[in-house]
Amino acid sequence: MNPEPFLQAAVIRLFDALARDPALQLACLFAAIVAAGWIVVARRAASRQRATAAAAETRLAELLRAQNEMQGRIAALAEVFGARQAETNQAINQRLDGLTQRLGQSISEQTRATHENLRRLQERLAVIDTAQTNIQLLAKDVVGLQAILANKQTRGAFGQGRMEAIVADGLPVGAYQFQAQLASGVRPDCIIRMPNGQPPLVIDAKFPLEAWNAMGAAANAEAAKLAAQQFRRDMEVHIRDIAEKYLLAGETQDTAFLFVPSESIFAAIHESFEPIVQRAHRARIVIVSPSLLLLSIQVLQALLKDQRMREQAHVIQGEVIRLMEDLGRLDDRVRKLHGHFTSAQKDVDQILTSTDKLVRRGARIGEMEFEAAAPQGPAPAPAPSAAGAERAVESRTGQLKLRVVDED
Repeated sequence: MNPEPFLQAAVIRLFDALARDPALQLACLFAAIVAAGWIVVARRAASRQRATAAAAETRLAELLRAQNEMQGRIAALAEVFGARQAETNQAINQRLDGLTQRLGQSISEQTRATHENLRRLQERLAVIDTAQTNIQLLAKDVVGLQAILANKQTRGAFGQGRMEAIVADGLPVGAYQFQAQLASGVRPDCIIRMPNGQPPLVIDAKFPLEAWNAMGAAANAEAAKLAAQQFRRDMEVHIRDIAEKYLLAGETQDTAFLFVPSESIFAAIHESFEPIVQRAHRARIVIVSPSLLLLSIQVLQALLKDQRMREQAHVIQGEVIRLMEDLGRLDDRVRKLHGHFTSAQKDVDQILTSTDKLVRRGARIGEMEFEAAAPQGPAPAPAPSAAGAERAVESRTGQLKLRVVDED
């Protein structure tokens, strides 16, 4: 509310009163001064209020503008954040898809590799089972071999069996005999019948296993030395027995084979027991291992084959003579056939000559020329040439000229 109209009315009434009372005039003057001060103060307060209101409106406008700008920025940020969020979600989805695909491939490959490893493991386990079965069978065989070798009789049978297998595989039936009795009554393990009426070759199998095992089980040098001496004595006994029993003049060969059915013992004899080898050589005893016996059997097989070929030489010569006779008859027949072919060739050449003549004559007939004359009256005959190669023939319908060309 504006206080100025009230103030004006109050001033008018105050002036009327002042005109009637001087004291009142002084009081009124004072009151007017106070009122004027109050008015000034009121105006200043009003102007301050208006300034404050204008400033408030300005601040409010600025706040509204700032709010609008803030809303715009917030909207822009929201839009940017929304786009970024969409891109982030898309990238995350793509990465998740790629990761899922890689994980799937990796799991598939791992599964396949696992199945392959399991298959290989099963194969190896099967191989191991087979090997274990073979090892068990081999262990049984080793136990049986130990049982055989522990007994002298069975040990001798083992060596003899191996020797018999080598001889039987390499020689034909009838070229050898096992446990044959000699004139002295002894029975060697094997005799091989030599060609050309020569005495048979004796093979005997000996196996000094006790001394050999003692050498391997020796705990010290003294025990090894004693075992080596025992092994040497056993070998000397075997060599002496073969030389005395089986080397019979006129009945057997002057050389015999001592078969040692172990390559390791054979190698140890030649490496560490040279005196035994020399003693056997002096006694005309050849110590052989399975491989050397097989080689010797192959040499004997070649000798026997050569003997059989020599025995059959006259048969072969007769067959060759008959073959030459057949070849002579074949040569005569081929020569006769060649004469027939030659005569036929001459006939064919004569036939070809005749056909050539016929072809030339046909060609000459084909080269004849026929010309039609003009339809006027009869024309005089042309004069004969010096060679007489042209002749003219006339008819009622026209004149034809026939020219014959000789080719010779």
